[in-house]
Formats: sequence, C-alpha cells, structure tokens
Amino acid sequence: MRNEHILIIGSGFAGLGLGIRLKQAGIEDFTILEQADDVGGTWRDNTYPGAACDVQSHLYCYSFEPNPNWSRSFAPQREILDYLRHCADKYDVRKHIRFGTQVLGAKFDEGAGLWELTTNHGSFRGRVLTFATGGLSRPSLPDIAGRDTFQGPAFHSARWEKGASFEGKTVGVIGTGASAIQIVPELARDAKRLVLFQRTAPWVLPKPDYPIPKEQRERLARSPFLQWFERASLYMRLEARLLAILKRPQLMSHAERMAIRFIEANISDPALRKKLVPNYRMGCKRILMSNEYYAALARPNVEVVTDGIDSISSRGIVGRDGREHAVDTIVYATGFQVSEAVAPFPIVGKNGVNLQEQWADGAEAYRGATVPGFPNLFFVGGPNTGLSHSSMIFMLESLMNYVVDAVQTMRREGIDQVSVKPEVAKQFNRELQSRFSGTVWASGCRSWYQAKNGNNVALWPGFTFDFRRMTRRFDLPNYEATRREPLGRGAADPRATKPAGAPRESAVTVASSS
Repeated sequence: MRNEHILIIGSGFAGLGLGIRLKQAGIEDFTILEQADDVGGTWRDNTYPGAACDVQSHLYCYSFEPNPNWSRSFAPQREILDYLRHCADKYDVRKHIRFGTQVLGAKFDEGAGLWELTTNHGSFRGRVLTFATGGLSRPSLPDIAGRDTFQGPAFHSARWEKGASFEGKTVGVIGTGASAIQIVPELARDAKRLVLFQRTAPWVLPKPDYPIPKEQRERLARSPFLQWFERASLYMRLEARLLAILKRPQLMSHAERMAIRFIEANISDPALRKKLVPNYRMGCKRILMSNEYYAALARPNVEVVTDGIDSISSRGIVGRDGREHAVDTIVYATGFQVSEAVAPFPIVGKNGVNLQEQWADGAEAYRGATVPGFPNLFFVGGPNTGLSHSSMIFMLESLMNYVVDAVQTMRREGIDQVSVKPEVAKQFNRELQSRFSGTVWASGCRSWYQAKNGNNVALWPGFTFDFRRMTRRFDLPNYEATRREPLGRGAADPRATKPAGAPRESAVTVASSS
C-alpha cells in the first residue's frame, strides 16, 4: 500500500501538464500512474500512417513551453510525441510516474477520507484523485455481427499493428472520421484495392499545411515575443470561427459551398460526388481537413460503399445488399468512446455509488471537473470540455489551473474533502445544455458528441476564454467541504496526509454558500 497526497491517472497532455503545473506551484507529493511504458497518451498510441494534428502546431502545445521547432504548420504524430517526452524530461516529471501501472478500480474510503486505487502493481491511496485519461483513450469498435469470425488481420486505428504490410492486398476501412481521412490516402497508395465503408459523409475542407522554413523556425527560437504573437494570432482566428457555429449556423453555407467545390475539383465521377456530399449542416459533426482524401477516393483502386454493413464473414465484409467484399485486412477507423464514462474500470464514490452507472445515460460534471458524491475527484478533460474549433490544450490548461488552485485552497484552509454541491452541479448542467439550443450542433444530425439521453456531453458550448475565466480560481463556496478540528498550538500540521490506518481527527463542515 502506497500513500500519496495526489494521484493522477494518465501521462498524456493532461496528466503530464498537471504534474508540471503542480511542480511549478511547489507541490511535489504527487504520483502519475501510467499503464504504458512511456508518456504521450493519444500521441503515443496512434501510430497509423499519416497520423497528424488538425490544429496548428504553434497552438497545439503548452503555453508555458512553446515550441519554435515544429517542422510543419500541422505537426505530425512523431513530433508531438517527441515534444511531450521533451517536456517530461525538462520539468523532471518522470520521477513521479509509475509506468506499466494499470488502474483496475478506484474507490473512496469514507472512513479514511482517501481514494484507494487497485492496480496490477498493488494498491495506492491518495487524498486527491485526478483523471487525465482523455476522451480519445478508449477505442470504439462497431457492434457488427460476425466481427470475431474474420480470419485476417483486423485492428483499430489507435491500435495499429506494427509491421503491417498492405502492398498487393485488399484492405477494408470502416469509418470516415478524422483518423480515416489520414489513413485512406496512405493505404490507397500501397494497397492493391481499398474498400471504404462510409456510414455518413464528412464535411472536408482543404488543410493549410506547409513546411515551416528553417529561417522562420530560427526567428521564433530567438524571439519569445514572435512565438507569443504567432500563438495569439492563431488563437484569435480560430476563436472567431465560433461566431457562426454558436450564433448564426446559416453562415456555414459559405463554407459548405467551398467544401462542395473542393469535392468537384477532385472527383469527376458524378455518382461518387453524390456519395460524398453530406446531408447535414456543416459543423453539426466534426469538420475535417485533408488535401489528399478526395484525390485518394478518385483512384481506380478505391471503392466507396455507402449501403451499410450487414455483417463480417471469415473472408470479408458483407453489405446490406448481400454483396460480400473480400478483403485481406480490416481497419476500424471508428473513433472513440467519448460520450460514455471516462474510465474502463469501476469508480465508486460515497455511499457505494458507481460513476459509470450514474453516467449510464450521459456523463456530466460541474465545470467539466467535479461530480457530486465523489469527494476530491477531479477530471482534466471531463464532460463538455471538448472543442470543435480550436486547441484542446487551452481547455486542459484551464482545468489544470482549477485543480492546482483547489489543492492549494485545501492546504491553505486545512480542508480534507471537497465535493461539489448537488444543486450547484445540477443548475450548471441545466444551463449548459440550454446553451446548445440554436447552435449548429442542434441542427438535426446525430453525432458522437451526444449521449443516450440526447445531451451533448462532449463539447463546450462557448468561447474558450469564457471557460478560462470560469476556471481561473477554485470556487470553494460552491462545494461542500470538511476540515479537521483545529489542533492545539504546536500540534502537527492538520493538512498533512496521515498514513493508512492512523486515527483521524473528527471532521467539521466548512460553512459555505453558493
């Protein structure tokens, strides 16, 4: 049994960044639990051909560690992973990470006021528990009859089979999301034949990607101001996109016409063009960017199937028209479990409540960070903190600030536990969902942004600077908080975490009002 003050699950952008922020605040008593053997999260796991970011490089990095050395305006996967490794080394975070440690369950011990985590390497107990596992950490596989009967290689894009060869083979790709439009052009060049199974056509725009000249990288490295200006200008341009999405969805028609012209410039076959034009308002689902996707679909060795999938056989994929498409390999580019609970293991709070059961119809949290009945549990990248227009790193840093200030507040006030008030969380989420009304996300399509109850549980329905302002300080009055009884002069610091099994002082409720 290992006792820590702060436990963090995950070492991607969220967990690694939180560790750095804690160290910068002078807080060293934290441990990051990482099931893999390296940092990187999504950018460690997604190694498929063509993997790259769809947010501009100079905005897709920590504000406290800008990178002047990106090789392209949209960084490839390997460079982002190397950047995260650099941050882990520069800020000396690796010593806090327990690699190869898979969390199997988390339970709040009400008697001790601690979270207890069961892992493949024993148990850990901590006063504060932070989930930094991210929404893109759990691949989603489609529920297709016969999926397990296929005799050839079959894998999800986020679990790419190392050494996989496609030369001279027929490949079936299921899905047309953000990963698929990067994978398809790469595979189409190598495979003898590629069959793409499309359920819904995505809106795709040209990607303004280009190599960054060496001279420009050198200028940025010499001038912190130029780096700041580059980030600021990108941020303002991307934030301006939200005006149409939030206020005037009909303004998206201009971008739709641009996307249709893009299709027409790359696809000469009228029947294929018809398949590729979406039937919903742009922005209702994620807008994708690629310069090669449509050109790849126009290749003679590529077929786009839109009639749906009935089943998977030992030899291939059977369409709803009864036709069997014989393939050698199946690639599932079917996304992630974003709208469901954020961990693949039980999370049990007070009174034995299981978070995954509580979120069965749709996840929700207060300010994307905390849930009633789960004391001292924080999410960095929880429900309704995702973006469709800008850099997710901005949102993660806002949540990091919130968690760090919460820890500092608890220590300063001698508080053992904080749990958001149920009525506060309920009101917050009621108002949050009402803000989706009239936006492009509520224009009629069904997307992975939505949960079973119909709520949009993935996105933040506002400007990112509003979220930053909302999470700048930990709002203690909106929480039920308990502290230990004041001790006499000269007694031990009441904020210190006691070893497991040690007697605790009685707790009293901190008076607070919303």
